[in-house]
Amino acid sequence: MYRNLNPADSRPPRSVESQLRDLTQDLAMAFNTGNFDQAAALFANDGVLMTPGQESAHGRKPIESSLQRLGDAGYSDLRFETTRVENSGEMAMELGRFSMAVHKTDGTVVPERGSYVRVWRRLGAWQVVADSWTRTVQAAGERAA
Repeated sequence: MYRNLNPADSRPPRSVESQLRDLTQDLAMAFNTGNFDQAAALFANDGVLMTPGQESAHGRKPIESSLQRLGDAGYSDLRFETTRVENSGEMAMELGRFSMAVHKTDGTVVPERGSYVRVWRRLGAWQVVADSWTRTVQAAGERAA
């Protein structure tokens, strides 16, 4: 998304893991800069986003709206750490951890942490077909404090 993709580039193709790690960082950057449409563009047309505390969003426009709601609710500074990538043919699975900050209306900032599973399908380019996040118990406890 943010890299220069030159078709005349003679370097060997990058591994699937490397490509997905980069796309995951693109997703975080798009969210953190308020470019929710660019974040949603990483999803397949029939992709689904499942985040804690929200209904599942199916399709790019609903995913964009879901991400916008998170941003409007004070979520920021999203960071992903990919811990595992496995692929077979045109499908891949990515597991990892995430962290973000939640800016509350009273001025406090609450850390949010958890894990995620993301399923990718190569449709010309790699696109997210399913993305699900879950909060860690510690992060949920911090929210109640």
